[in-house]
Amino acid sequence: MSEQRHVNFNPGPSTLPLPALERAQKEFLNYEGSGMSILEHSHRGPVYTAVHEQTIALLTELLSIPPTHQILFMQGGASSQFALLPMNLRTDSHAGDYIVTGTWAKKALAEAKVVGTPHVAWDGAADGTWTRVPKQDELDLSQNAPYVHITSNNTIMGTQFFDFPDTANVPLVADMSSDILWRPLDISKFGIIYAGAQKNMGPSGITVVIIRKDLLEQTRTDLPKIFRYREIAAANSLQNTIPTFPVYLVRNVLMWLKDEGGPAEIERRNRKKAALIYTAVDESGGFYRCPVEARSRSVMNPVFRLATPEMEKDFIAKAADAGMVGLKGHRSVGGIRASIYNAMPVAGVEQLATFMADYQKRA
Repeated sequence: MSEQRHVNFNPGPSTLPLPALERAQKEFLNYEGSGMSILEHSHRGPVYTAVHEQTIALLTELLSIPPTHQILFMQGGASSQFALLPMNLRTDSHAGDYIVTGTWAKKALAEAKVVGTPHVAWDGAADGTWTRVPKQDELDLSQNAPYVHITSNNTIMGTQFFDFPDTANVPLVADMSSDILWRPLDISKFGIIYAGAQKNMGPSGITVVIIRKDLLEQTRTDLPKIFRYREIAAANSLQNTIPTFPVYLVRNVLMWLKDEGGPAEIERRNRKKAALIYTAVDESGGFYRCPVEARSRSVMNPVFRLATPEMEKDFIAKAADAGMVGLKGHRSVGGIRASIYNAMPVAGVEQLATFMADYQKRA
């Protein structure tokens, strides 16, 4: 079966580990001898409850989540968190400080403006581009902010934080939808981390929120219960019927990640994959060019350009003919984007790097 599969560079939903998919295929009709698919089990029944708790335990282990934090499973993707975050944490009208490094950070800021009055601590579009992340001394942080929000990896622009901002006593909140679990992480530095599963953890349909427990006690109660972090935490994310099958698939992916050696080994592979692409770009003599400042280049979503849009279109088409799909850059910026999340094997990126060299020779 693996020989028939494309090399999937889609930005999300994205490639999943083959063992995780094969396990789901094997268990689909009759999960662990229960006589039913996991899709058919009650979200409060013992069979699904075991999956739910195992998923929490695996994520806790792999990210070394301390007892000061709690894991929530929520719906709506990161986009729902753009709104739920300021709804839960704003103080009076202050809806947080925002470090705007790309399209998704801009969307998060826009939702905060609906709820209250956020403060822009930095915006990389000020010089007409989002080609880097800021340095600490560039940030204009508020002393009274309820939180500081960042997007840790920017899937469209191809930039990434490798050192996180120092926000002193203000909780740091990170949208890690596209780079969670790519390397070991000190969770204690964050008040909240949220991430849609469909890039590094599993399929679309479920969002992981890791929240500091003391922040739960500070969240607002003047909003419907279904939107309150503290209500969801109190019910262990089972306050209503959550997407059980996506949670199950997240569990499968986490089991694979643990078997492969965890975040430390995944980081080694991810850096190797990114280096293959960036080396191919930098050693092409200008045939390929990366618009991102070197220190900000994303390990998850390398982007590069060719001389003309017509050449890029031809590159994408010929790559697809060679079995590599999903390389078209976001419609807002064009170019080429290779999303090389955790489940992308090194061999897949080696195939792309070889194709890049061959394409240049033929051009």
